[in-house]
Amino acid sequence: MRTRYQHGNLQLEKRKNGPDVWVYRWREYGPNRSVSRRGESIGTIEQYATKAEALKACGYLQLMANSDNPNSRDVTFGTLLDRYVAEEMPQRHSTNLAYRSYIETHIRPKWADWPLRRLSSRGTPFSIEQWFKTMALAPKTKGNIRNVMGVIFKCGMRWGLVDLDANPMALVRVKGVSRRQSEPRVLNQDEIQALVSHLTDPCRTAVIVALSTGLRCSELFALKWMDFNWDQLTVLVQRAIVHGVVGEVKTKYSRSGLPLDPALAELLFTWKRASKFAERSDWVFASPQKAGELPLRATSMLEMHIKPAAEAAKLGDRIGWHTFRHYAEFRNMPNILAVAPSCAHLRFIDSA
Repeated sequence: MRTRYQHGNLQLEKRKNGPDVWVYRWREYGPNRSVSRRGESIGTIEQYATKAEALKACGYLQLMANSDNPNSRDVTFGTLLDRYVAEEMPQRHSTNLAYRSYIETHIRPKWADWPLRRLSSRGTPFSIEQWFKTMALAPKTKGNIRNVMGVIFKCGMRWGLVDLDANPMALVRVKGVSRRQSEPRVLNQDEIQALVSHLTDPCRTAVIVALSTGLRCSELFALKWMDFNWDQLTVLVQRAIVHGVVGEVKTKYSRSGLPLDPALAELLFTWKRASKFAERSDWVFASPQKAGELPLRATSMLEMHIKPAAEAAKLGDRIGWHTFRHYAEFRNMPNILAVAPSCAHLRFIDSA
């Protein structure tokens, strides 16, 4: 087992096409004293004008090169951030975007140059709490930043960079952050009737489906007509879409599909017949501006249609897609479908 710290070798290599590239190389030791060489590009000379800048950028690779001896030199929190971003970032698009924003906008500018040993010291929780007090952010956002830092420290503990009992975030408190700050806004039947009366399709149908199923807006707008089984009155929730990027759903749903109330199925089927995008592969709430290639944006529908309708119905300003999800969650989905037409004897035939 090697005990000396391996600095590796950083060189600027010329390219026939394009700018020169910084390449970091190191030795990797295997069983039976075998040695192999590894290398990875750091970036171009345009990105890192000096070797010192490139060396700073390849800090997380030096951690990999010294995985059997991680504490042989001081490691900065910025190096830990680099390795976390390279290896551990969440794959879900919306979560990835949020984590990157917290890291690059708030965490890195403040803590990147701090040695991990200093950040793991006894007085660190107080320092981090004082930092949060200076931030002009909502308590929930501060809580999210605290949670992300906690996850990063846990990775450092797993990689042997932080002592197993030295995660400072376990002691950090953020004023105003608790599991639930206030009771969620839950609409009653009269409020739902008032809201829906001010909506037109496709927004009307989208809101009723959200109220009836409790789906997240990312799941709702990722539905395609092929997901519906009209004979069995079920729908498969198998994808989500955030900022136009399709990914996996956050919650694993039954493979047999979610049951559809007949009145809800009638409402959807009516919208299907009215939509210009009714093929099996089309989005249920396709965007005419995108020629049906993408669904409508949940945020745009909320701002342009739902909030004005809520204002017209005198429902206040605490209305959003989560409001509809709370309705299904807390009311256990009572007869919201009174807003949809009766369909006691309707039989569905999917002509598409």
